[in-house]
Amino acid sequence: MNFEMAAELLASPVATVMTDDDVAVESSTWSAGRRGVAGTLVVEKVVGAAAEQGRDLASVAALGARVNARTRSMGVALTSCTVPAAGRATFEIGETEMEMGVGIHGEPGRRRVPLASADHIAEEMVSAIASDLGAVVRGDALLLVNGFGGTPAMELYLLYNAARHLLEKHGARVIRSLVGNYVTSLEMAGASVTVSMLQEDHVALWDAPVETAALRWGR
Repeated sequence: MNFEMAAELLASPVATVMTDDDVAVESSTWSAGRRGVAGTLVVEKVVGAAAEQGRDLASVAALGARVNARTRSMGVALTSCTVPAAGRATFEIGETEMEMGVGIHGEPGRRRVPLASADHIAEEMVSAIASDLGAVVRGDALLLVNGFGGTPAMELYLLYNAARHLLEKHGARVIRSLVGNYVTSLEMAGASVTVSMLQEDHVALWDAPVETAALRWGR
């Protein structure tokens, strides 16, 4: 709704790219169809670089749709977050539990399960992602392990290591990677795994110089 309102306020032409990379749920009480999660970062980086090159709106929008179609994500939460306006946790979860497939705003995922190792968590997430990608998973890939805001970097790298080995067993070749807190949910402890299967033009656009609050390289 907010994006549609913003588009109506603009006098210049507008195009919309819907991100729906979350493989955890097709639909829920919190969404209509799939949710867009950390894969949004990949789409925005590639599309932003194309726009900086001066490509027209239609081709940039088509590029965004193409990247989104080759990008899949899944997350896990160990705690909830507390929205300041609400003043309380978005959901309740036990100290020995985790929510598999959680959304970045605390939306419910696949199921509530006992705490498990990084290897076990990565296996479920990568299996779901690879299954959804199908034959497309065999090729060059970008692997993003994203923290939700309250997860130490050391734990994110443990998850990255496990996810990369599993992804390679499915035939993917990880040629680009990113690990850190980028698409966060305030102080939530947890992480997501995003896999984007890269085409040749995607690689150059991902590598293009960027200078934002979160992403900075090449300048």
